[in-house]
Amino acid sequence: MDSLTYFFGIPVMSAAFGLVASASGPDVAELLKTRLPKTEVTQVDCSKVDGLCEVTAGENLFYVDKTARYLVIGRVYDMETRQDLTAARLLELNPDMLVGGAARANAGANANGGADPAELAGGTRHETPVAAARKVDLSRLSDKGAIVWGTGASKVTVFSDFHCGYCRALSQQLEQMNVTVVERPISVLGSRDVADRVLCAKDHRRAVRAAYAQEPIEAAGQCDTSGLDENEAFARAHGFTGTPVIVRSDGAVLEGYRPKAALIAWMKGGQS
Repeated sequence: MDSLTYFFGIPVMSAAFGLVASASGPDVAELLKTRLPKTEVTQVDCSKVDGLCEVTAGENLFYVDKTARYLVIGRVYDMETRQDLTAARLLELNPDMLVGGAARANAGANANGGADPAELAGGTRHETPVAAARKVDLSRLSDKGAIVWGTGASKVTVFSDFHCGYCRALSQQLEQMNVTVVERPISVLGSRDVADRVLCAKDHRRAVRAAYAQEPIEAAGQCDTSGLDENEAFARAHGFTGTPVIVRSDGAVLEGYRPKAALIAWMKGGQS
């Protein structure tokens, strides 16, 4: 295939799987009935990534080669569009999910009677948690990737994705609080083009609202968007694989959406 596909950060070429090009989705589905008899497969799509078939089982997602011999649990990234294809598909399956947590849980959990790849080995499923930093040093980031809105005395930094439903809900909560928000978009769900437009907008608060509402953003010409690359590099370095990630002024990290009362307590230094 033209671009590399990454699983757990390791580049894998499709030829490594010894593919059978003639196999189709229905063929793979039949093979999976034999190889994973306890897994209720709801959909097989072999058209998205050359050499791989995307397998949906309830709200779970995994990949197999076209012989259904090799099973891959992980996240597929399109290096050209900078899109996390796995996270985008998971959001389609469940629009209300917190993408990062759900994608991690999908690698090991068997929610709602879905796929259990450990069935292949007949053993115990082992989960590999993603370690997130408890504190980070935001001073290492420049202001180029910061979208600042709000005028409150307290300040909070949010690593967000404009296609993330929980980020939208968090943004609405923060609008009701007396805080200054430093929004640092990262493209978990292929929202980089939206983030570019918001960053270049003259009215950041209005642009943020429009982005989360999936409404047109007022054109403001081109600007330097290299700060968004800086945001994403920082997020990767600190294990921020999902959104939102909230960072307090002292560097304390809180992953995921929280209701208003919990946010207020946490921002004051209380437990979330």
